[in-house]
Amino acid sequence: MSNGLTLVLGGARSGKSAFALKLGGALAGPKVYLATGQAGDEEMALRIGRHREERGDGWHTIEEPRDIVPIIDRAEGVLLLDCLTLWISNLLFAGLDDKEIIKRADALALASSSAGARVIAVSNEVGLGIVPESALARRFRDLSGATNRLMAERATEVWFVAAGIPLKMK
Repeated sequence: MSNGLTLVLGGARSGKSAFALKLGGALAGPKVYLATGQAGDEEMALRIGRHREERGDGWHTIEEPRDIVPIIDRAEGVLLLDCLTLWISNLLFAGLDDKEIIKRADALALASSSAGARVIAVSNEVGLGIVPESALARRFRDLSGATNRLMAERATEVWFVAAGIPLKMK
């Protein structure tokens, strides 16, 4: 696996982050974990703590909720971006409109596919369930789907993880 983009999709608690860590851990070079999650409450702080423990000391962690393209542009070795859906949530709650979010997602896909590092991006597949009841939830679902599609188009590899089992899609 050389430089380029790998996209790892899956549902909540599907094992996608663990699989992405395994992929990245097997590669040579410095390893950066780019975390988009924010500890807005105690439960999220515990989740972030568990993720830190799971990846161990072999990864340098950068926490950035919104402005991630400049970090990818400077990356070398392996960069694991976890996760795109939290990034989209952060952009939504920062007040960005759909057009701006898609513009940033397109820039992210381009940067990730042409980076000086192997970029492994993790994202939730949220479009497999029922149509959400609220307009905000439908907006989030649609933006997530569009972002995943943009990333998959530029990716050299795409994986789907369900019940801890990875399936190579591309």
